[in-house]
Amino acid sequence: MAEFLKQAQRKAAHGADLELTERVRALITAVEQQGEAAVRQLSRQYDQWDPDSFRLTPAQIDAVLAGVDPQVRSDIEYAQAQIRRFAQHQLASLRSVEVETLPGVTLGHRHIPVGSVGAYVPGGRYPMVASAHMSVVTAKVAGVPRVAACTPPIDGRLPAETIAAMALAGADEIYVLGGVQAVAAMALGAGFVARVDMLVGPGNSWVAEAKRQLYGRVGIDLPAGPTETLLIADDTVDAETCATDLLGQAEHGPTSPAVLLTTSRALGEATLREVQRQLAVLPTADIASRSWADYGQVICCRDRQEMLAWANDLAFEHVQVMTADDDYFLANLANYGSLFLGPLTNVAYGDKVIGTNHTLPTQGAARYTGGLWVGKFLKTVTYQRITDPASSAQLGACCSRLCAIERFWGHQAQADLRVRRYGGGGNR
Repeated sequence: MAEFLKQAQRKAAHGADLELTERVRALITAVEQQGEAAVRQLSRQYDQWDPDSFRLTPAQIDAVLAGVDPQVRSDIEYAQAQIRRFAQHQLASLRSVEVETLPGVTLGHRHIPVGSVGAYVPGGRYPMVASAHMSVVTAKVAGVPRVAACTPPIDGRLPAETIAAMALAGADEIYVLGGVQAVAAMALGAGFVARVDMLVGPGNSWVAEAKRQLYGRVGIDLPAGPTETLLIADDTVDAETCATDLLGQAEHGPTSPAVLLTTSRALGEATLREVQRQLAVLPTADIASRSWADYGQVICCRDRQEMLAWANDLAFEHVQVMTADDDYFLANLANYGSLFLGPLTNVAYGDKVIGTNHTLPTQGAARYTGGLWVGKFLKTVTYQRITDPASSAQLGACCSRLCAIERFWGHQAQADLRVRRYGGGGNR
């Protein structure tokens, strides 16, 4: 039986706050009804931002790129190269299919890129430059012809590094605009921006709720919740590494769960002490300490099988494995967004630079979906062709009988017509 060395003081929230839901609904309605006028009013209200145009011109983008520190630009290009390379390999794994299932009956599928994507890149306390890589680069590798990217201003200024990342990633349109007004404008169209077919990218609770409400009118990447991290560790790893990797994700926000599963009580207790030591010096301790106090857990398990069961039940976004046999978890763990194997890697690499996508399922969604990848930007569509009359009649006879069971008489008529025309004297 597992023992809690530290238990969460709060349960992770699921579902939207009702007040937030209504406030976001009102903002979306305003954008839908009033277009750019509503967007401008909301931008002034929330960001004190009211430029002549929210969309940057090519000259403005060139000026931003010219002003970015060369090392920063090099680092952005390096990270995007890793993400682009992995996305290209993912794309290469997807093949069109065409097969003859009966004489003269051809079935197939094709992968068609989404026509347009709106990529939201957050600003605020954490201007998430890497989100431009994850959304824009991956969409362009998938073949999306139009990517519109939005990011909010920071303190009334253009966020240069984020804009540079958007431009270098291949965004076709760049808008300096944040919040619900940004995603609503992209999803619905607002005069200065044409509507998109799909919204992607992380954001705060307002943006996440807006995407949830807009889903159906547009596609979205994933429902978003607080960042989650799970460490699976034994006595082959040290407490400093465990504490560093827990707090490295706990700093995302005050409701971000960080959990350690371990078979070593000594490691669990040492990690608890090390977390407190690091919180005394961590610049983001104001956030990380709250999330650790409320949602952090250290659970001591009997063996690796019990750790596996806990991990599959939690179904966390990020799972980091540091044990004597990491491959056991690679082979057997089923519910996770992304897996980080061994102490040489960590979740920050996945968030920023290694090449896998950092937009991942949270709040148990890993039980039924993976994260954002090149395939999310592709529609897998099917087609059928019949060139053999006998096969059409054979399928038609069975189809007619099945339609009769369901009382779809118009469907049955479609099948019966083919049987009469192509049956050649009898049902099969």
